Order: sequence, then structure tokens, then C-alpha cells
Amino acid sequence: MTEPLRIGILGDFNPELRSHHATNNSLQHAARKLQVMVESLWLPTPSLLEPGAAAVLDSCDGLWASAGSPYRSFDGMLKGIEYARVHDRPFLGTCGGFQYTLIECARNVLGIHDATTAEEDPYAKHIVIYPVACSVPNRDPNAPGLSGKVSEIRLRPGSFLAAFYGKEMIEEEFFCNYEVNPEFEWMAMEAGFPVVARGSNEACRAIESPAHAFFIATLFQPQLSSTEDHSHPLIVAFVQHAADFRGKRLDDSILT
Repeated sequence: MTEPLRIGILGDFNPELRSHHATNNSLQHAARKLQVMVESLWLPTPSLLEPGAAAVLDSCDGLWASAGSPYRSFDGMLKGIEYARVHDRPFLGTCGGFQYTLIECARNVLGIHDATTAEEDPYAKHIVIYPVACSVPNRDPNAPGLSGKVSEIRLRPGSFLAAFYGKEMIEEEFFCNYEVNPEFEWMAMEAGFPVVARGSNEACRAIESPAHAFFIATLFQPQLSSTEDHSHPLIVAFVQHAADFRGKRLDDSILT
């Protein structure tokens, strides 16, 4: 592979956010683990509504819906996620990216066009994402509602997520104010994205699509625990699937 894998990161890069630097770094950790080259391409959410957005998204071997909501363009983030879902592009959504993945599925798969987040419209009828119901014990009072490392996250046996981790109980780091409204959790299963991770209080912490090669979204942020010596297994799996997609696309282009 002479050209680096291109990972399109859906989001508005903010140099002050630890998560955004961790996203870039975790991709490089995975790249070195797999002995491939990876290029991170941040795609500002307003740009995802421009006429040439589809061509830019198509040039990417994988798409990552980043943390960092509220985004500059609500509709732009949804458009980028929709592209990944419709075109079966290797996809990972974390934190805000997870939240918007659920909204995109509710709107564009189930036809619930006013599905939204309380952050965007606290008076909407279908608030799929609402303020966290409980926070991490002993958290910093200045931190978001759900922040810090959380243990006892249970992965569904037989899920892709459990296979990537190689275990069914994990600990991960969160940094968010919003989570899935349990009244609308049924939307995920109805749209074909079953819940594959739950917290100790049974709250939804991750979804995935059995029908896609790689389509996973997590409320937690695996990038925050990735290090040079210990690349994160989920991000390694994401980059590997991006490499597989690149290889298949190259093979198809030769055949045609």
C-alpha cells in the first residue's frame, strides 16, 4: 500500500479539546500496530452540506463521527453519517458521534423526521438524546454529567464489539452531558442497530449494525485510553476494516 489510508473525521476540529487530539493520536497508534500509514482528514460539519461533499466522503476509506457536539452544522453531521450508513463505509462514532448516529437512524431509516437531541431542541416531541440521568461517582463538579472512567460496561455476547475487545466486561472513559433517552431506545433495534453495550444501570452505551462490514457507535470514547504502547482494540479493528475496504476497492477498480 503506497498511499496512506484516508480516515475522514466528521467534526469541527477544536485544538482545545483533548478528545480531538486523542482521535488523531489513536489512529496513529492503530496504524503503527497494523504497520500501515493513516492520514486523518477533518471534515468540518458545514462542509458536509456543500455540493462536493459526496466526492470527499467517497475518497475516504473510513469515516469517524467525532465527539464535540454541538456541531457547527447539525444537518452536516447527519449527512456525513448517512453517507457512511448508505454506502457501507467503515464507520465509528464516539460520544457526540454516537448520539447523532441514533438521530440519523431515527430520521432517515424510521422516518421520524423530528428526532433530535435535547441539546438542539429541548422542547421537541421526539428527544432521542437527553441529559445524562446519573453521573460518575466522585466526579469533578466542573466536569460534564458523565465523565471519567467507568467500569462494568457489559458487552453483548456474540457482538462484533465483544469480539474486538476479546471480552464481555470493559472499562472506558466518558466525557459527555447527554445519553440515550430510554423511552426511545427501541428506535435503535427497529432501525437495525441493536444495543451491544450497557452500563451498570442498564443504560445504552453502544450500538452496531450486523448488516454492515463495520458500523459501530459508542457513547464512551475509546480514543482517550489509546496509547503508543497499547493501541485500542476497537480503533485497531476500525483501521483494519478501512484497510480491507481500500484493498477491495483497488481490486474492483482493476477488474473493471
